[in-house]
This record gives sequence, C-alpha cells and structure tokens, in this order.
Amino acid sequence: MTAEYLETEVVVVGGGPVGLMLAAELRLGGADVLVLETRGAPTTESRASTLHARTMEILDSRGLLPAFGSPPREVRGHFGGIALDLTLPSAHFGQWKVPQTQTERVLQDWAQSLGARITRLHTLRALRTSEQGVEAVAAGPHGPVRIRARYLVGCDGEDSTVRRLLGAHFPGQDAHRELLRADVAGIDVPGRRFERLPRGLAVAARRGDGVTRVMVHEFGRDAATRTAEPDFAEVCEVWQRVTGEDISSGTPLWVNSFGDACRQLTGYRHGRILFAGDAAHRQMPIGGQALNLGLQDAHNLGWKLAATVRGRTPQTLLDTYHTERHAVGRRVLANIKVQAQLLLGGAEAGSPRALITELLASPKVRGHLAAMIAGLDIRYDTQGGAGHPLLGARLPHVDLMVRQRRATSTALLRSGRPLLLTLHPETAALHRDAKPWSDRIITVAATPAPATDAATAPGTGTSTGIGAGAVLVRPDGHVVWAQPGDTPLRAALTCWFGPPAAQDTAAADHRLVPSSFRFAFEG
Repeated sequence: MTAEYLETEVVVVGGGPVGLMLAAELRLGGADVLVLETRGAPTTESRASTLHARTMEILDSRGLLPAFGSPPREVRGHFGGIALDLTLPSAHFGQWKVPQTQTERVLQDWAQSLGARITRLHTLRALRTSEQGVEAVAAGPHGPVRIRARYLVGCDGEDSTVRRLLGAHFPGQDAHRELLRADVAGIDVPGRRFERLPRGLAVAARRGDGVTRVMVHEFGRDAATRTAEPDFAEVCEVWQRVTGEDISSGTPLWVNSFGDACRQLTGYRHGRILFAGDAAHRQMPIGGQALNLGLQDAHNLGWKLAATVRGRTPQTLLDTYHTERHAVGRRVLANIKVQAQLLLGGAEAGSPRALITELLASPKVRGHLAAMIAGLDIRYDTQGGAGHPLLGARLPHVDLMVRQRRATSTALLRSGRPLLLTLHPETAALHRDAKPWSDRIITVAATPAPATDAATAPGTGTSTGIGAGAVLVRPDGHVVWAQPGDTPLRAALTCWFGPPAAQDTAAADHRLVPSSFRFAFEG
C-alpha cells in the first residue's frame, strides 16, 4: 500500500483544547499547521469544567468570549477543599464553569477559521528528527500517512505517544490516592462541597440540567492500577461506604477517576520537538488548574514557534518557552501536591487544614493563594535583571480611548501581534524608533478613557492603572519593555522580535542589544 504524504511547517499531535489552542496561535503567527487527532470527533465527555481568570483574559485577548455565552461564575474557589475567595484584580476574577465540550468546540472553530488543518482518526506511530526537521508516520483510516514538518509539538495528554516515542525523561511519582467521579442522571442527593466525613471525602453538585456530578475518595484507599476507567458499580460502592447513600439507581453519563500522580518533563523542548499541556506535566486536576495550565502553555508557545518558523527571530527565542513554562509548571505541581494532601488526607490532615484556614483570614495570604491558582501572579524574567515593575507581568486590563473610540487594553492584543502601546502625548520619538519593526508589531497611541457611571469591577479602570507611559507587549500579553526604564526601546524590539527591517542582523543585534538585556540562556 502506498503511503499518503503530507507536508507542513508544524505538526500538532493531539486535538484536545491545548492542541487546538496552539494550532490557532500558530496560524495567527502565519505558520502552516496540521493537527493529528486519534478521535473521530470532539469529546462528548464533560471532564475539565473550570476556566480561571488568566485563561479568561487570554480568551478575551483573542475575541473568543462571546462564543462562550454567559457561563456561570463562582467567586468562591478552594485550596485543598478549604474555601477561598477568588476576588482578584482582573476583569474576569473567579472561576467560570464551562464544560470541556464547549471549550473544545470553540477552539476548534477558531483554529479552523484561521486555516488550521485538523486530521482526525490518525494515530502517531513513529517519528524521526534531524537538523532540518521532523518526519512522522501516522496510521490513518486508509493506511499509513507520512508527514514532514519543521517542528512537531506533543499535545497528546498524560499518556503522550510523542513522549514515549522520544523516550523523554518524565520524572516524578505515580498515584497513591485517587478520586472517583461520575456524572449521574436521576439521583437526588444532598449537595456537598468537599465534605469531609468520617470515612472519606464527598462532593455532589447538581447542574442546571438535573445531572449531578459526584466525586468521592475513601480515606486510606490506595489508587487502583487501571487500564480502563472504573465502572459505575465501583463508584456506587465507594459512595455508599463514605456517605451511606445509594446512588445505584441513577444513570451514569460519564465515569472517570484521577489520582495524585505528579510528573514533569525535564525539558519542554527537545530540538525540533516540543511539549505542551498534560504531555509535559501530569498532575491531579484539583481546582481546574490542569486545563488552564495547558492552555497557557499553548498561548506562550504559539507566537514564539510561529515567529521562529517564519524566520523573524533568533532560534534562542524558542528556548524561552521551556525556561518560562517549566518554572510555572513546577510551581503549579508543587501547590497541587500540597492541596492533594489537604484534600485526601485522613485524620493526619486535620492540623494542616486548621492552620491553612487560620492563615486564610489574612488578606495577603488569601490574595497570594488566589492569584497563584488563577494564574494572575505569573511574571517571566524577560530581561535577566531588575527593571520596571511591569516587566514580565501581564498587561493590566484597562479602559482606553483609541482614535476617539473606547477600547480595552486586552482588545488591542486580538491581532496576535506584538503591541507598542503609548499613553503619553509626547510619543513621536518612540513611534519613530519602532517604525523599522512595523512589519511585525502594531503601534497604538491611547489616552485614558473617561469614567462611566457603571460600577467598576475589581481589576478594571482607566489607563492610569497601567503605571507606565508606554509599554511593549508580547503577543501573549506579557510586558517586555516599559517607560520609564533603563533599556532603549530598540533594544527590546530587537531582542524579542528580531532585527529591524533592512538592517544587517548581526550588526543590529550587537549594536542595539546590551549584553545585560540578552536572554540569560544565549550561548
């Protein structure tokens, strides 16, 4: 049988939310993308159902929020099952309840509208890398398919085929404890929010359509070695032992289990192969952090990989993906391990839970933990040294006037291109400095928007809330230059977005970028 042959610039293995998000970001950056997915259609399982503030900001920055309608928002979250107020300085504070089915559908529509090719019923079987690119073989419905690409990204989940074929080092620990969960129709049980009973932990939440999601853990019960999902009878047995209630008359719509396994790839980049989402890190999905972490991986990687493929930036830019996201992933895995101990521990967890509850009475502690879970406290090392307080942080969401029209700072990122935002009348010199990069960035002059009579949500305000006269912002919304500051604008532009047009690359790089501003990992 003659193999089908496909060629592209980037192959994304895995068509779940993370793979689809990455495919769309790559297309925004101008890269040709092919997604390989083993399933024949998007998921019909509810799975992850929580989107946190930073992820909602990202979706807003791409103009996607209208497609999600008006999902329920809960201001009350938790840390290891202990109630936690998630009110934070963000226009989208709290946790938003969105079924994964909807998230996946919205991201697929977006990726396809941008020109991403999604090839379903194709399973990766082999891959080989060279200095020139990647060659992969997939099993398709009509036989083998050979694919040649410049880069390949594994977004194929915690049991990643890409990771296995590559033999990538994935250290950590296997699951010791687990939660069983199911979506069940036709039952009527009391609502429970992380209720600790003498024999275990129980959660029951009834949705608007009458379906109840139950989750249960029996204290002291080890995680099972599973080759398939548990059956509903097992969920019913454990639920009855823990709560004393019989739910066996209900109709299971979905049954699942997840444990407290904790693993992270040593490297998110292996030459021309990269990883994102659960393929790069495995963690217990406590508080919905797993999906959000993966979507934010894709948002960080997409513009960098697209710029690399298009030849606009030095190869070292792509290394910042590992540097930035590995550190974020390590921190998230650490907080999830602590939460798992608080959530699933028996009597021995009582004292730590009492201490955390006491500490949460401090606004500073509450804000710190809430920002960590929401992803709002992320600040990348964008220049290898100290500087303006905004450097490395996300651009604040503020109200602006642009050409006599109201706009938000978030909306200015929707093109997926770098943004130079000036907020001071005397900015002509900055605009002249940025002109040689006009093929890559957009430049916007704005002024503070007048106050409205409407109540202002936490985290919103006028342009004075940015705290800078001008900012240079990456496509993922993180600030890499701010005024006032010690670094010339042209140095930051060259460092992150390549040399100016019509200038020699080497000369421009050495002349415009002081050694203290270059990426710490160069050379």
